[in-house]
Amino acid sequence: MIAVTLMWSMAGVASRHLEAARSFELTFWRSAFNALALLPLLAWQRGPAALWHTLRHGGRLLWASGLCWCVMYTAFMVALTLTTVANVLITMSLAPLFTALISRLALGHRLAARTWGAIVVAGLGIGWMYGQQVSGGEARHLLGTAVALAVPLAAAVNWVLLQHHRDAAGADMLPAVLIGALLSAGLTLPLSLPFAASAHDIGVLAMLGVFQLAIPCLLAVMAARVLSAPEVSLLALLEVVFGVAWAWLGAGEAPNAAVIGGGLLVLGALVANEAAGLRGARVSP
Repeated sequence: MIAVTLMWSMAGVASRHLEAARSFELTFWRSAFNALALLPLLAWQRGPAALWHTLRHGGRLLWASGLCWCVMYTAFMVALTLTTVANVLITMSLAPLFTALISRLALGHRLAARTWGAIVVAGLGIGWMYGQQVSGGEARHLLGTAVALAVPLAAAVNWVLLQHHRDAAGADMLPAVLIGALLSAGLTLPLSLPFAASAHDIGVLAMLGVFQLAIPCLLAVMAARVLSAPEVSLLALLEVVFGVAWAWLGAGEAPNAAVIGGGLLVLGALVANEAAGLRGARVSP
């Protein structure tokens, strides 16, 4: 799982070394190469006939999950073109709290007092980041952070869909990742024309599609079969730390005081909440 977070965290710094590709073209190439990598990997893992059968008969849940993946793929890369890597990653880290809130509203799940406290503290952290951007007149960064919010929201909806359909959740849902990549590439293709990416850019985006998305997605599913949900959530937060560090060291993109302060509040709330959940799970009979 640590290797997964290392691979996930490459996107921000890699996007800062592109020559000509911008906005939706980044999403198109990354999603297209992700689909090209996932197709043979899933066919090898499950067999071509089984994969095709799942894609054809997976039902609404599979395609709804694929749509959520599409939103995550698209919003993430677009947000990176509008604001800093730190803003995007810290905003994305809200996924566990959004999942808790949506499950409370949609499924009636009760939230522990520690989770409500984490939601309040994380909200203060994001509010701090937003407030500094508004007062500083940084409309572009504010828009980028707003676009980045679509990523944890889509992730939360995706998880709640699976929880709501517990019987279907045990089915083969990994092809939804492939569906999301295909939808993302198809939707952003017309918005990417005319192409401006250089050969260097296409090489970088191909690397992201394969090593930053396709392979770590498969590894994350394997890790989730062994680790508990709180352990996965805690380890996934390393993506924020790694991603901000790579952008700082590899692209000179140092986070400002508001991002550091707000980010520490968000991450501190998440770590405390997930650590408490993990400790409670271990002492339960």
